[in-house]
Amino acid sequence: MRIVANRADPALLTLPWSLPLDQWTEHVVQLPRGLSRHVVRIVRLGDATYAVKETTEEMAFREYRTLRDLQRIGLPAVHPQGVVTGRLDAHGEELPSALLTQHLQFSLPYRSLFAHGLSADSLPALVDAMVVLLVRLHLADFYWGDVSLSNVLFRRNAGGFAAYLVDAETGELKTSLSRQLREYDLTVATENVFAELLDLQASDSLPHEVPAHDVVALLEDRYQALWDELTAAEQFSPHEMWRIEQRVARLNELGFDVDELDIVTDWDGEQIRIQPKVVEEGHHRRELQALTGLNVEDAQAQRLLNDIASFTAHFDLGREDRSLVANRWLTEIYEPVIDLVPPEARGKLEPAEIFHEILVHRWYLSEQAGHEVGIFETARDYIDRYLMEKPEEQLAADE
Repeated sequence: MRIVANRADPALLTLPWSLPLDQWTEHVVQLPRGLSRHVVRIVRLGDATYAVKETTEEMAFREYRTLRDLQRIGLPAVHPQGVVTGRLDAHGEELPSALLTQHLQFSLPYRSLFAHGLSADSLPALVDAMVVLLVRLHLADFYWGDVSLSNVLFRRNAGGFAAYLVDAETGELKTSLSRQLREYDLTVATENVFAELLDLQASDSLPHEVPAHDVVALLEDRYQALWDELTAAEQFSPHEMWRIEQRVARLNELGFDVDELDIVTDWDGEQIRIQPKVVEEGHHRRELQALTGLNVEDAQAQRLLNDIASFTAHFDLGREDRSLVANRWLTEIYEPVIDLVPPEARGKLEPAEIFHEILVHRWYLSEQAGHEVGIFETARDYIDRYLMEKPEEQLAADE
C-alpha cells in the first residue's frame, strides 16, 4: 500500500484500508455529505476529520492535483490530504484507490441546510453563493464540468452563504477558458440545480409551490450580471473620469480586488474605454485580517469592518491610527462578546457568524426599546434565547 499526502498524518495508517469503504465502522462519524456516485465515508482521527472517497487510481491523483492547484491559487475548495493506492483485502484482491480531503468545518451540503430548517426564502442567497463560486472559478480559467448543488458545501456568511467546491473530478485548470466552456458549465448548472430542486420537493424538503424554473432562471441572470460587472468594458468621455473610481469602488463593494485597468482612448481623446482585470474575491476579508488578524468569510468581514467604523465614530477616534482602533475594538468588543458564548454552544456557528447575528439582534432590540441597546446586553439575550436552540454545525450529525 502507498500513501501520498501533502501533510503527513501517521494516524492515517490506523484506518482499515484492507476493507472496502462501505464496510468501515471504526473511526467513521455520521456527518452530512452530499450525494455522490462513489462510496464516501467521513472519519475522525484525533482532532482531524477527513472525507475518504473510493475511486480509480488515475482519477484519485487527478482530483488530488486539481484540488492542490485550486488551493495554491486561493480558490474556495476543500483541501486535499492525500491519495491511497495499492490496497488489498484479506484475500489479496485489489481494492479501489482512495482520495482523502480535509473536512470543512461549519459547512453543510444543501440537503442538510434544508433539514436544519432553511426556508424557501433563502434560495436566492444559496443561488448567489453558487454563482459567486462559479464566477470565481471561471475568472481563474477553471472549467468545472459538473456544476451542481451536490458538489458544493455551504458555510454561513453574515446571513448569506459562501460556497466551496467539494468535487473536482471533472474539473480542469485551462490556460484560457473559452466562452463556450463557460456557457457549458452554466448550462450544466441550470440542469442539475433544476433536478435537485425537484428532488427536494419530491422528498417534501422544499415546498411544492416553489417554482424551480424561476430559481434556475435566477441562477442564469445572476451569473451573467456578476460576470458582466466584473469583466465588461465601459466607455465614457474624458469629463467623466470619476467613473473609473466608481467602477473600482463598485467591484470592491462586491468583494473583488482589481489588479489592473486596461484604459484605451480613441484617436482624438473624446472617448475613453476601460476594462478591469479582477484577480481575487476577498477584498474585505484581507482588509479585516490585516487590521485584526481575524480570518473570516468576506461578507462577515464586511459586517465586522462596518462595526469597527461605528466603534470609531462612537468614540470619536477618526484621527487615530486605524489599526490601533481596530485592535481596541477587537479587545474591548469582539473578543469579550465571543467569550460570553458557553463552551457547549461554540460548535453551533462560527464566532464571526455569531457576532453578525448579535448585531442583527441588537437592531431588533433597539427598535423595540426605542433606544440603543448595549452590545453585551444584546449578546446575553441572543445566546439565551436563540443560540442555545440552534443545531450543531461545526461537526453536525446527519438528520
